[in-house]
Amino acid sequence: MRPDTPAAAHPPEDLFSDLPRDADGPVFREPWEARAFALAVALNEKGVFSWSDWAATLSATIREAQAAGDPDCGDSYYSHWLAALERMVTTRDVTSEERLAARREAWHRAAAATPHGEPIELGRDGEPVPAA
Repeated sequence: MRPDTPAAAHPPEDLFSDLPRDADGPVFREPWEARAFALAVALNEKGVFSWSDWAATLSATIREAQAAGDPDCGDSYYSHWLAALERMVTTRDVTSEERLAARREAWHRAAAATPHGEPIELGRDGEPVPAA
């Protein structure tokens, strides 16, 4: 089976070779980075996109950010990852840009309503959580 087929169980080893890693695999600075990584894997496993499509979209997203002035110091990698995921799910009609914007707004409200040191939970501000 080719590694870029939707039924592939795992991404090709070299696809994520530039991720920060330790002996156990990729490491993440923040929990959201791990979630974004896992979401890309899950969407591929569900057939939303192939690994080759994902790699092309992520590469294009990074190139666009660099052209716009991103200094490419490594600390923005997962921001690009998230932007590529958003691009993939909107171009494939999994969700809309409007729904993503509503979810971002819900996140910002929840963050503002969360006491320092506690986990941020959508809906904590008492407002309904829009579907993503």
